[in-house]
Amino acid sequence: MAPQLLRNLTGSAAGSATTADQPGTGGDGIGRRTADGAITSAGGGSDSRGDSGAPGVGPLGAAAEAAPEAAVWVRGLSRAFGDRVVLDGLDLTIAPGEFVALLGRSGSGKSTLLRILGGFDNEVEGVVLVARRRSVVFQEARLLPWARALKNVVLGLSGRDVERRGRAALAEVGLAGRERAWPVTLSGGEAQRVALARALVREPDLILLDEPFGALDALTRIRMHALLRELCRRHQPAVLFVTHDVDEAILLADRVAVLTEGRLSL
Repeated sequence: MAPQLLRNLTGSAAGSATTADQPGTGGDGIGRRTADGAITSAGGGSDSRGDSGAPGVGPLGAAAEAAPEAAVWVRGLSRAFGDRVVLDGLDLTIAPGEFVALLGRSGSGKSTLLRILGGFDNEVEGVVLVARRRSVVFQEARLLPWARALKNVVLGLSGRDVERRGRAALAEVGLAGRERAWPVTLSGGEAQRVALARALVREPDLILLDEPFGALDALTRIRMHALLRELCRRHQPAVLFVTHDVDEAILLADRVAVLTEGRLSL
């Protein structure tokens, strides 16, 4: 893997109120992330990355070097809740700009995988490398009810041009002129447009979408499909789109994966 890409594969999640530090791995002999963000190898040595972003010595660094250029590179990922194994040695690669839809029955682990890639769940085994700049869009818009639409879009951002970027993102999703709208005044489709604008304003290399249109009526979903396709064409992020809807997956995605018994099939 090129060093420049590797620097982009360790970092925080954007587009949500919760952020994650450096992606870690589990107790499978490759390494585990410690609380301070360092990677500790199975033998107990440190495998943390320095300011340059180059991989450290040790098995995790070697695994990262072997990874292809990708927005997501997962190998041997396992996650259990008590005695229940949800993800069992899962492998996944998503190329830059690729749109992957993830299907599976309820309880199969789709949202668990998305939370891991977003940096919200670290109790895992395996190797997980993801793009530094990533955004998450949930089934619910998750807007702060006490903040107007523009403030929800730029939540957590700083800089002199933040408001301009937020207004541009709202305009891009068809909500120009609604910057001062309170969330309670927005329809379900409008609220999800604000959530998409919040994700896009961060210019992510990876967008994780967890059934974002599942609660919308049929006509609104069709409009949101067209909007998402256009936004992805324009910005070209990598996308992992979790859905129960086979037709939706086929319509939107470059590739469809099915999660069954903790592993992916295509």
